[in-house]
Amino acid sequence: MSTAQKNYYDLLGVSKEATNDEIRKAYRKLAKKYHPDKTGGDTEAEDRLKEINAAYDTLKNEDKRKEYDTQQAYGFGGGGAGGGGFEGFDFSGSGFEDIFSAFGGGRQSAQTHNAPRRGHNLETHVTISLLDVLYGTTKTIQLYRNETCGDCNGSGAAPGTSPITCPDCHGTGQVARSNGVFHMNQTCPRCHGTGSTVTTPCGACSGTGQVKAQRTISVTIPKGIQDGTRLRVAGEGEAGAHGGPHGDLFVSVTVASHPLFRRSGADIICEVPVTFATAALGGSVEVPTLDRKLAKLTVPAGTQHGTQLRMKGMGLPTGAGAKRGDELIQVAVEIPRKLNKEQKAMLAEMYGIDVPDSHPLMDKFKALLKSFLG
Repeated sequence: MSTAQKNYYDLLGVSKEATNDEIRKAYRKLAKKYHPDKTGGDTEAEDRLKEINAAYDTLKNEDKRKEYDTQQAYGFGGGGAGGGGFEGFDFSGSGFEDIFSAFGGGRQSAQTHNAPRRGHNLETHVTISLLDVLYGTTKTIQLYRNETCGDCNGSGAAPGTSPITCPDCHGTGQVARSNGVFHMNQTCPRCHGTGSTVTTPCGACSGTGQVKAQRTISVTIPKGIQDGTRLRVAGEGEAGAHGGPHGDLFVSVTVASHPLFRRSGADIICEVPVTFATAALGGSVEVPTLDRKLAKLTVPAGTQHGTQLRMKGMGLPTGAGAKRGDELIQVAVEIPRKLNKEQKAMLAEMYGIDVPDSHPLMDKFKALLKSFLG
């Protein structure tokens, strides 16, 4: 079964009501699964990846997805089990407005084709540090996007010339077609429904009305941002057609891992090793903070391994002007690996003296073991 005959939603494993974010996540998961680096160049996996790419290319684009859904609803073309269609009649390049015209639906005129259309959205990705989450930052992004051609102002015609009325459809954007059974209007294949053609294409854009250009954009990353947040930068996507507005730029933010701290919401956790003596007798230790300063922390006597000690207000903000979370110091009691004779003798003497309630966990374990063994 070819890609054109497979349902795009089924290929990505999502429902027809799936959001753009759900479609994107499903695609990324499948793209990783079938990537040549993972499959070792397996032919079937490569074919599957091509199908997945084709499905995502359609469903990620709002206009293409809408057109595809219309196709499915009326049983034309690939993707659905309800095939049908008109054998022998060429619908390629006609657009689905022609199908509606064939059944008396509203025909899409050249005026509609030439109406301003919003440009496509763009997506990019940035990685920031935990300190960027604390203070906020600005990232500079370089990207290539379609811009309105400055030479022809988007008309596609060479400077000094203008588009002319299409000689095939006489400016209507539609031509009559028949397969002997059905008579219908089809989008004009010469002008693609615009009602006009360019006789002398603009040299700068080759008649497309748009050129690829590199742009440098500054993106503000707010304090307290969460890993995986998707920021919208309005109007920084691709240029629209026929004077339409630019699309938007979406920036996915990844917070890089830190060698000392790990994040838990607005709190941060730092594992700090302490000696057996400090844990048993109590004392103070110096611990790092996100502010790149050392702070003194009191370790109570009898502190157990894994205990978390809280330093209020030393974590991350949840937004601009918001209070900071806390820093949690997770105590890692380190048992010495090597002891000299004197140290060994002192420990042996200490543990030879039975002090009640000095080892509650051990006492509890012994009681449970006794009960279990009967």
